[in-house]
Amino acid sequence: MTTTAEIEPAEPLVVREDTGAVATLTLNRPRQLNALSQAMLTALESALAALASDDTIRVVILQGSGRAFCAGHDLKEMRANPDLAFQERLFAHSGRIMLAIRDLPQPVIAKVHGIATAAGCQLVAGCDLATAADDTRFATSGINAGLFCTTPGVALGRAVPRKHALEMLLTGDFIDAARACEIGLINRAVPAEQLTQATHELAGRVARESPYAIALGKHAFYRQMELGLDEAYAYAGQEMARNMMARDAAEGIDAFIEKRKPVWQGK
Repeated sequence: MTTTAEIEPAEPLVVREDTGAVATLTLNRPRQLNALSQAMLTALESALAALASDDTIRVVILQGSGRAFCAGHDLKEMRANPDLAFQERLFAHSGRIMLAIRDLPQPVIAKVHGIATAAGCQLVAGCDLATAADDTRFATSGINAGLFCTTPGVALGRAVPRKHALEMLLTGDFIDAARACEIGLINRAVPAEQLTQATHELAGRVARESPYAIALGKHAFYRQMELGLDEAYAYAGQEMARNMMARDAAEGIDAFIEKRKPVWQGK
């Protein structure tokens, strides 16, 4: 039986382009609306691993090629491999991608257009920030095919209030970009022709800050969110004290006092 993975096109499934300190990763299966095949997951995992050790990059943008951001997992490939072991490997692989985004020292901005459905919506929810064209639609639509979006629900339930997440998961209904912004799934919705500019302005704003403080802060934010309030304050206090010992903190405070721009050393 021929699977989707066996007929992948020769061109790269994830394309990386660097502009200064910003790296853009483009999901590159436009004819399949960038559905996440095994091969694409592997390519994305490799790209993220390379970025994790690249000190020249301060922000990552994740986008899709063609008409959509991402239509979720490749359902044809999933049906062509109906055994439980394959499905378990697939969803474990998807989970590793989400954890890699969380663990990446650089913030990741989802730049969304067209549709972001099921695991595509999971990617949006799992990124640190997200911008979208105002005509974008979002859904966790697996339930409409008899498949509850349990793994997308992990990211979605941590990105938006519980009742909003469950409404999306239980109905599979699409929401528009304005609603996605209202519930906190994305940071901002802009006209489609302004999406690239708005995303790069946000990336540039983040990239101006200390890369050491950004990496430390991103890690600490996600860590403290999983703790109780007492433990969260204890842990956050330790991390702020550690941050104060960094050269970038000394440089930043001195620059503020001296009314000049700081020169970050990344440590």
